[in-house]
Amino acid sequence: MPPVSQDTAIATDIQALRERFPQTQALYREVCALLFFRYGVTPTANRLYQLVRKGSMSAPAQALSAFWEELRSKSRTKIEHPDLPEALGVEAGNLVALLWTKAQAAAQESLTVFRQEAELAVSKAQADATAFQQARDEQLRAAAQLQDALDGARQQIDVQREELAAAREARTSLAERLENASNEIRLQQSQLEAARRDFAAELQKLHAAAALSEERTRAMEKRLLVELDRERANAARLQKALDAARAETSRAAEQHRQALDALQLALSDSRQQNGVLEGTVQTLTASLDRAERQVEALQAQPAPAVVQGTELGSQRAWDKVAKRRAARRERSKEAPTLARRFGRA
Repeated sequence: MPPVSQDTAIATDIQALRERFPQTQALYREVCALLFFRYGVTPTANRLYQLVRKGSMSAPAQALSAFWEELRSKSRTKIEHPDLPEALGVEAGNLVALLWTKAQAAAQESLTVFRQEAELAVSKAQADATAFQQARDEQLRAAAQLQDALDGARQQIDVQREELAAAREARTSLAERLENASNEIRLQQSQLEAARRDFAAELQKLHAAAALSEERTRAMEKRLLVELDRERANAARLQKALDAARAETSRAAEQHRQALDALQLALSDSRQQNGVLEGTVQTLTASLDRAERQVEALQAQPAPAVVQGTELGSQRAWDKVAKRRAARRERSKEAPTLARRFGRA
């Protein structure tokens, strides 16, 4: 902080006096006293007007004359005593005035020394104030930094508060969900307990049914074992009968094979005879055809006797042919039947 000049201090004090003494003459008189007694400056009319700048140019002169007259009247000492001569009183007053003047000078010197010391103290105080101002500036800068940090911290606090509010909302939501889940778990536990009881009852029923089924199974196994033994015995008997039947069948098959061989020989002979018979039949058929033609030729003749003899001969020829054809058909039918019978055997 720079040192305060005397003019600045005088202007500050005069500004304070303006508020206390609004009248012009009173203000000029107080300014004269301020300059003379506080700052040791002899007041002049121009100096007063420059400092106060109020009223006309005669106002500071009148105030200055009144100040000096008051100061002289106060500095003049009048000693009055009834028995004291007037000349001695005047001399005594002058002596007292002289003493007052010397005392005033000594006081002025002391005031000067005091002012010097005060100025040194003020300079030191101003230096201290300058250092304090610098320290205060440093503290203000540090405070500004702290304020910035505080603003950042407040912003972080606001963000954290928002996050905390969101976390609280999430916590409330999670608490509600947890409560719902707990209720659901309790409900499921109760349902599980009921299901366990039902399962235990069903399991007990199943155990009872399984025991009953096992008893029935054991009884059935016993019956099945008895039936199996019986069936085994029957199978043994049937196996023996089957073996006997197979042996009998083998013997019968051998006999049938021998008979088949004989029949096949007979069939061969029959086939040869059938061939001979077929040749005979063909011959007879040719003869029959000739006879039929003869009959037809005879039927064309008008003689009754000839017709009657021809019809009788034709009837006999037809009877022989029919018998031979029937015999041939019977043999041709029996031969395949025998062959199939012996072939199956």
